[in-house]
Amino acid sequence: NVQKAQAARERNQKKMGKTDEERRAAAAKAKADSTAFMCALCRQTFMVNAKPPVLYLHVTSKHEPGTDPASCFASLKDYDPNDPKGEKKAAAEKAAAAQKAKKSKKKKDDGLNDLLSAGLAAGKKKKK
Repeated sequence: NVQKAQAARERNQKKMGKTDEERRAAAAKAKADSTAFMCALCRQTFMVNAKPPVLYLHVTSKHEPGTDPASCFASLKDYDPNDPKGEKKAAAEKAAAAQKAKKSKKKKDDGLNDLLSAGLAAGKKKKK
């Protein structure tokens, strides 16, 4: 009987829905999410799930041509409209890192060769 009463209590709580605290917390979260991005020029708000291409579209369509996107949204500071997903930038960084690795490897090899030849020269001098 105790289990039946407990199950009935749980079912009734589910039917009643959210408490006042839960409702207030949900409303506050929804309000914060709806104003996650705000244009600094016209104060239009965008939801938290708005992607940079949507924000960039707002800048190009609602404001004068030549308006800097970073002046509207701080998150568009390094945004490239020709590369919306950032794939080209990532590939360029990867290539730069590979070039740097090659150069540092060559320097190490040159350094080893210099040390080896210096060691050989020093060894020859000692034998004399």
